[in-house]
Amino acid sequence: MKKVIITLLFGLLAICIAGPKNTITVKGSDTMVILAQRWAEIYMSKNPDTNIQVTGGGSGVGISALINGTTDICNSSRPMKNSEREKLKQRFNTLGVEIKTAKDGLSLYLNDANPVQELSLEQLKKIYIGELTNWKQVGGKNAKIIVYGRENNSGTYVYFKDNVLDGADYTASMQSLPGTAAVVNAVVRDANAIGFGGAAYAKGVKFAKIKKQAASPAYEPSEDNIKTGNYPITRFLYMYTRSKPTGELKKYIDWILSAEGQSIVAKLGYFPVR
Repeated sequence: MKKVIITLLFGLLAICIAGPKNTITVKGSDTMVILAQRWAEIYMSKNPDTNIQVTGGGSGVGISALINGTTDICNSSRPMKNSEREKLKQRFNTLGVEIKTAKDGLSLYLNDANPVQELSLEQLKKIYIGELTNWKQVGGKNAKIIVYGRENNSGTYVYFKDNVLDGADYTASMQSLPGTAAVVNAVVRDANAIGFGGAAYAKGVKFAKIKKQAASPAYEPSEDNIKTGNYPITRFLYMYTRSKPTGELKKYIDWILSAEGQSIVAKLGYFPVR
């Protein structure tokens, strides 16, 4: 009996020794989930002693987790607010560390059957605050515009409201969905729908080309247009940590910002920061 117990103890000890020695938790932006999961998969394959746990939930959820001390990295598709940094300072005596990890073209999705090809920022604003309600008002067919968007814990929701709607409220008729994939799926099913989200999610839909003003040229969220700044709704995607990264956390973030990490950004439909 003693021999069996000793054998089991040695077996458990071997499992503990062989298991991951470092755990990094990542939480937040739905826009970044595809990218964050792929980064984690590749990094763990090269560093088997490190375990990286990635979950979404939205930028607001990730920021709250950072403030509460329940995640090492917060992914966010918008900058942290001053009020959020103040909460972090009150708890941890730090304003946090901001790391720009990728760029994104915040994209407008249209159904492939929609004849509309381009929209101005002003038209977008009017659609999403409810002043334009029929596609014929923007050069399309006589049909009601069905508006889809994200829930208010989403960084994309906040960014779009601040930078496209100029802080105005979304139309009450907007159907808020819990993730970007759900927005895309809704637009795929509805010929009269419009939705917004990250460029990497656009599968089975088309991009509306966007122009800054009515007389300006219209651009789609391509790599060249993001690099040159021609696409008017370009944003950074961020990682936030409570303090300056050290140890395995620093090693992981340095790898993300390396040529290898940034090549993954490009492969998945996002845009490198360097």
